[in-house]
Amino acid sequence: MDSVKSITAAGLAASHSAPPPVLVRLLERADVRFNGGRPWDIQVRDPSLYQRVLRHGSLGFGESYMDGAWESERLDETFDRVLSANVDRELHLLTRLQFLGAILKNRLVNRQSRTRAFEVGKRHYDIGNDVYTAMLDPTMSYSCGYWKDATTLEEAQLAKLRLVCEKLQLAPGEHLLDIGCGWGGLARLAAERYRVRVTGVTVSRAQETVARERCRGLPVEIALKDYREIQGRFDKVVSVGMFEHVGPKNYRDYFATVDRVLASNGLFLLHTIGNYDSLRATDAWIDKYIFPNGRVPSARQLTAAIEPTFLIEDWHNFGPDYDRTLMAWWRNFDAAWPSLSGKYDERFYRMFKYYLNGCAGYFRARQGQLWQLVLARRSRRGAYRAPR
Repeated sequence: MDSVKSITAAGLAASHSAPPPVLVRLLERADVRFNGGRPWDIQVRDPSLYQRVLRHGSLGFGESYMDGAWESERLDETFDRVLSANVDRELHLLTRLQFLGAILKNRLVNRQSRTRAFEVGKRHYDIGNDVYTAMLDPTMSYSCGYWKDATTLEEAQLAKLRLVCEKLQLAPGEHLLDIGCGWGGLARLAAERYRVRVTGVTVSRAQETVARERCRGLPVEIALKDYREIQGRFDKVVSVGMFEHVGPKNYRDYFATVDRVLASNGLFLLHTIGNYDSLRATDAWIDKYIFPNGRVPSARQLTAAIEPTFLIEDWHNFGPDYDRTLMAWWRNFDAAWPSLSGKYDERFYRMFKYYLNGCAGYFRARQGQLWQLVLARRSRRGAYRAPR
């Protein structure tokens, strides 16, 4: 993209302008330097980076990267070090007015209401099935793989899908509800291997189209609808990588919906990213460019919402597996870029690079978790034995 090239070229001569001491001190805590010689150090191409970060925090940091104002040879390592040292928290204090504005917005507005439910589908999942086909494995799974015994991304995703089905104790003839069915990978495997009937819902038209095609000839129905519109009765319910779009104001309504449609002796598996503490606002860059209106729950937020309705039969955390999954996605995306670059520009490439490597660092730093919860009502009798 011309703007990226111009910033890079114009900024090279001025790239050694002295950074503000406050930013230097913050990075020292993470053992990261401006214009240092190590792979995780930040190479400044345009010193406007400094003021953009001081004024706009993480949003300015991410947008500066998209514009070519800085580089890192190992972007994932940069994020790991910065997040492990909680530099992001200190940066929030520097840009407190913007951060407080985001907190106030989340308190006053239901950003995941029915009228907003389809926004993330349009702005992220519908950007182009060619991007996701290139980036993901053949199952088209856009969630954390299970790497316990896997050596490839496809093996890890198949292991995850089988693990979900085994935890749900799927039996032939049962009816499974898949909330946030994506491109139909889980629905297809559950119908083929476990001989169940599946109803999947998504807020993405692109996902709906592909999922229907991939599940053609199987007892699978795919619908474009919000979870609050679901009707019927289901033996088992699953939700993989969708809960991050529900939002704290809707958590209890979400679980009440599952309670309404789940058979009395049924099981519900929730697969979600979790945050290590109860953040009050989503990262501004992620909110603007990747997952609009998204919120990652903390354990405290999750248990408070679950308590009125369900018992927790099992809670499984394999967050480090998301680091490995994201880096596999990045390698796939990077390798496929020559075939995608005719349709997408350089700023899009840098956006996805920042997104995938930044999220890998988030999980590597252990701020991010990956949880699978198996939930049931008190009326369900007998001990639950969770496979691993």
